[in-house]
Amino acid sequence: MFASFLIILISLVLLVYWFRYSCILLLRGYADQPAQSGSEDRFNFRAVRERVRVEPELDPLQRALQRDYHLIAYLLKHAAGLELSSFEDRLLLWDYRAMQWWYWLTKTAAPQQARQALSEMASVLAILGDKIGERGGATLEA
Repeated sequence: MFASFLIILISLVLLVYWFRYSCILLLRGYADQPAQSGSEDRFNFRAVRERVRVEPELDPLQRALQRDYHLIAYLLKHAAGLELSSFEDRLLLWDYRAMQWWYWLTKTAAPQQARQALSEMASVLAILGDKIGERGGATLEA
């Protein structure tokens, strides 16, 4: 009984470690690519990423990111040709949701951790917004 519990616990810890490491690698890989133009005036995630370090109140930034997330999710669900086809895209969405939970858990007790969560959420939305821009541009050209 104890051995089974220990194996399950170690497996869960390794799964969480793999998830975080994969998300960090994805975010670093996309950070090297230049940003697409045109999406910065429609979404707030780039402004949030800049303001998260200096803004004293974090809840308005989180609400702006949540608005962007809902817009991106709506586009992905309803626009033809913009669906998330790769596992990496889905992994980024899961990371966004995990960072949402982390933000809510740490916003009062550890504000620096909450700022990092908001920054990562903004990075995820920037990547997904750029992908939507690429796919939308390819759809319009075809």
